[in-house]
Formats: sequence, C-alpha cells, structure tokens
Amino acid sequence: MADSSGPRRATLSDVARSAGVSTSTASVVFSGKTKVSDATSARVRVAAAELGYTGPDPMAASLRTGRSGIVAVVLEGQLRAAFADPVTVPMMDGLADGLASLGAGILLLRDEPTSDDAASLATAPVDAVVLIGCSGRTRESLEIVRRRGLPVVVIEGDAGEGIPRISLDNHQAAKGLARYIRGLGHEKVAIVTLPLDSECERGPIDRQRMERASVEVSIDRLSGVADVFPEAHAVSAGGSSIDEGVIAGRTLLADPSSRPTAVLAQSDLLAAGVIRAVEELGLRVPEDVSVAGFDGVQVDGLGPHVLTTMVQPAAEKGRAAGEQVAKMLRGEEAASLHLTCTFRAGTTTARLEPLDPQL
Repeated sequence: MADSSGPRRATLSDVARSAGVSTSTASVVFSGKTKVSDATSARVRVAAAELGYTGPDPMAASLRTGRSGIVAVVLEGQLRAAFADPVTVPMMDGLADGLASLGAGILLLRDEPTSDDAASLATAPVDAVVLIGCSGRTRESLEIVRRRGLPVVVIEGDAGEGIPRISLDNHQAAKGLARYIRGLGHEKVAIVTLPLDSECERGPIDRQRMERASVEVSIDRLSGVADVFPEAHAVSAGGSSIDEGVIAGRTLLADPSSRPTAVLAQSDLLAAGVIRAVEELGLRVPEDVSVAGFDGVQVDGLGPHVLTTMVQPAAEKGRAAGEQVAKMLRGEEAASLHLTCTFRAGTTTARLEPLDPQL
C-alpha cells in the first residue's frame, strides 16, 4: 500500500551526512552560536539547499529547550481598538526590537476575562507575558500569569511588589502641561480624561467615580492637572478616539456661560475631537478655546493646527519592556524603568486675552 503521507522532511542529520560533517557542526551553522570555517558553512548550506532543508524544526527545538519562543502581550479591550490608537503601533515596534535578541514571536491576547483569549492565557505555550496597563481586568490576567509562574513585565501599571514595570511620568507631565496653560493666563479650564475603569463610562467625574477608578494612567494624568487647577471640570471619554473627543467637547462647550477657555485632553486623539467640537460651534482654536493633548503622535484631520502636547516615548517604552523580558528569560535580573515625556508647544494654545473693561 502506497504511503500517502508525502515525502519525508529532510532532517539536520541528513544534511550533516550529505555535507560530510557531524550533526553538531551542522547545527552550529544554522544557530550561528559558534564560528565555523566559511568552507564548512558553505558545504552545509549547499547540502541543505539540495535536500530542501530550511532550518531546525521549531517544534523539536521547543521540546528540547522547554521554550516556545513566544511572548504573550495582553492588551486592554478589543485588539482593533488598541491598534487604532497611534501610540500602540510604535510601542509594539519597540517591544519587537527589545525581544529581537531572543528571536521570539509575539502573541497578542485580550484582557477580557470571559473571552476565549483569556482562557488561552492560562494554557497558551508562551515563555513570558507583557501586560499593557494594570486595570481591574489586567489584574485578573496577572493572577493567571502568576499561577503559571511565567516571567511578566507591566507597561504603565502597578502590578505589585517584585513585578518589573515600565512607567511614564504621567502625573508630572500632565502637571507641566497644566502649568503651561496657566502661564498663558487661563483659569477656566476643563479636562477630558481617558476611561477611568474597565466600564469605559462617559460623563462627568465626581468623587464617587474617582473612588471606583482603576486605570492608573488616567488617574495620574488627572491628578497632575488637578494640582494646578483643583476646580477644573472633568469629563471622561469612552476611549481614545477623535469621535469620543467630539462627544466630550460638545458636552463641555454646550453652555456658553460655563464654557472653558482651555481644554486639556488626555490623548491627542481626544484633543483632535475637542478641536472639531469647538469648530462645529463656529468658535476658533486657539483664539476662543485653547486645546492641548497628550502623546505626541501624528493625528490626521487637524488641518493647519499643530497640537500643543506632551510627547511620550512610546517606542522606547515598548523596547524597555522587551529588553526586561529578554533579561529574565536569560536568567538575569530585570529592573523597573521610569521614562519621561517632553513638552511640545503647538498652535492650538494661545495666551488668554483679557476682556476689554469698556465692553
């Protein structure tokens, strides 16, 4: 009876035999871990090409080392929403760079505790985990990772003692931005925050909502502005998007008697939406309302405006996380790192002109 399974896959032993070298020498040629002569390397690679051998079997390598060569990255909410945020892409590029020394792949998972992805975090063959943020939902993911005994790094979130974290100076950066706005003469200021918790509820922020808040980035940026403008009216958006910024902006600008002269948004996308809401009312930015953001990303649809913002090192943040994961998987001690933002003045903020007392 004919064998219907197809031709046998060439093995490293086959290549070594054809090249006239030991299997260990052939292995070194493909791994690159030890120098071999150019002639020997060429002979092995010619034999591999003739036999159709493309490299070591990753499954076999996984069984030998006990490693999968995969690092899981747990993102909050829907993956498509995460990658619609222009901060995520450079951060993931940086993470891939940080993991490059391992040659590891990246597995993206959601932090939904009831989803199939959450179940896979408990069973997926991964060597380490990177958690983005540490809200209520991602803390559940953290518990799963801890039970598995996997190395874990948290980006912008406090996962507790002993967990390396890559943090950003959100409080100080937001405070610096608020000081800049105050220096322009603004006192009537409003704030548009990112979601405060996993519910992503829109609306005014009061004491009760702050007591339930669990997203550290939003809390820190809000408290930074509150240090300068303790009476500022704040509303939370349902996410980081231009559409959410428009909704928040309409809410803040609806009543002319309480209309702020400046709005500080916790992301550049939200700030772009606020600008759109200002212009819908026939008002001008920055002459009538100054608007500032946070992130320092490229936002489409701003027209002639250059956004005043705090620029965060998104790629560096991801790279730092990847480098700490690589250290742990090499058996080295990982460290927590703190990164800082830089201020960028744009055309969306201006000095508040005092009212003419004769009017």
